[in-house]
Amino acid sequence: MKAVKDRITPSREFCVYTSCYCEENVWKLCEFVQTARTAPLEQLFVVFISNDNRMVPLWKQKSGHADHPVIWDYHVILLHVDPQSEVLVYDLDTELSFPCNLRLYGSQALRSDHHIKPEYHRKLRVIPAESFLLNFASDRTHMKNPDGSWKKPPPSYPPLKTTGCQMNLDDFISMSPAVGWGTVFSLNQFLQKYLGCSSTTSSSSSSAQS
Repeated sequence: MKAVKDRITPSREFCVYTSCYCEENVWKLCEFVQTARTAPLEQLFVVFISNDNRMVPLWKQKSGHADHPVIWDYHVILLHVDPQSEVLVYDLDTELSFPCNLRLYGSQALRSDHHIKPEYHRKLRVIPAESFLLNFASDRTHMKNPDGSWKKPPPSYPPLKTTGCQMNLDDFISMSPAVGWGTVFSLNQFLQKYLGCSSTTSSSSSSAQS
């Protein structure tokens, strides 16, 4: 059932969430929609945000401060593309609403690459939710220190895996079009496709700026 108009997931406080495991949080959102049938699965797209340097600024993140960005190695959000409605973003780590329309999320959280250094420019890998559910696998080793301790506590449920794979997270984070699933876009290409506009927001002071 939908808790509010247009929401296809539980409210934020009732979603399965583990800090610093955004890819698994989004997997669980996809699983919920698939099971509860709150929207056609073909309307959902998983979006990995990263670049070749694995340094991408995002604003309006809960772990950020004031109007400064957080520099992630990657981040993952869920996109709901309903032809009868505005495109919505589901991001459990944002200070913005849940869900948030993509136009607002683009202007407040993604902003623009125009005024930041090239090494921080964002790329986005967009994967159909069904493909993500079928193919994603993570044994969570990327979250372990050399001594085997956890960098951040893992989710309580077992690691996500497929019948033939236990770890392919890097294939999703990679922004090489020749690797993995889905389609890789620049930030402007992504906004052009899903909003029909380019990224034209003003810059903010940060170490990512030129």
